[in-house]
Formats: sequence, structure tokens, C-alpha cells
Amino acid sequence: MNHRLPELQLGQLELRSFFLSHLNRIYCAKSQLVDKLPELSRQAHYLDLKQAIDETVEIVELQIVRMRRIFILLDATYQHEHCSGLIGLLDEAFQSISPLSGRPALRDLSVLFYMQNIESIETASFKVMILIADNFDSPEVSQLLQECYDEAKEDRCFLSS
Repeated sequence: MNHRLPELQLGQLELRSFFLSHLNRIYCAKSQLVDKLPELSRQAHYLDLKQAIDETVEIVELQIVRMRRIFILLDATYQHEHCSGLIGLLDEAFQSISPLSGRPALRDLSVLFYMQNIESIETASFKVMILIADNFDSPEVSQLLQECYDEAKEDRCFLSS
């Protein structure tokens, strides 16, 4: 697609630093999702929701592999960054479904609510990262991010149906 950022008067080093910092945050958040989503799946009552969450975990694992490839392509390594916003969202999801244990339909609605919020954040993040990556001389990085974005978007549609 090759999008260019408007004139932000950022040098390539600043842009790269910003990109890697946010890639670190996304990687951190994705790792948390892989750890915590299986618990949400176990809490879900309806089979379709369980399957959607399980499929999301598989997709996130593929995205993590792609992000590792991006780090390699950029001759960088993952550096832990705080991703407390998503962790807070996941913690809030667990707290909201706990009191609904005897009401499976409401519990599943709560799980779906938080899954949709997570998917919205994910698609927006990848979209911005693609915009930045298109300014590097590495089409493979843009392509890997585009694949992550496309999967996130498809996953979001799947959860909506």
C-alpha cells in the first residue's frame, strides 16, 4: 500500500525508535493475551464464543511469530515495555465476569464486550504501525504488519457474527 506519514519532521532514527517502542508494547500485550485468553475461553459458556476465543489465541501466536521476524529484519530485539493498559483491560474483564458465574448468558456478553474492545485496540495499533513501517526501506516489515492487521480485522468480524 505504501503510505507516507505527513511531514512530521522526524528523522529516521526517531521514527525507528518510536516504531520499536510501540512494537515492544504490542508484543508485550500479545504475550499477555496468549497467557490470559485461555482463561476467558474456559469461562465462556457458549461453544461459539469458546471457539472464537481459542481461534484468537492461535492468531495472536502467529502475530507474535511475525513480530519476532520484524525484530530480526530491523536488527533489533524485544525490549520489555509496559503494556499496563491492555493488562488492565484483561484484569477488568476477569473482574466483571466473576460475579456473573451463575448467569452464563450475561457472563458471555461480558466476555464478548471485552474481546471486542481488545480487537479494536489491536486493529488500530497495527494500522498505525503499518503507516510508520511504510516509511522504512523494508517492504517485508510492512507486509508482516499488514498480515497481522488483516487477521485482527477478520478476527474482529468473526467475533461480531
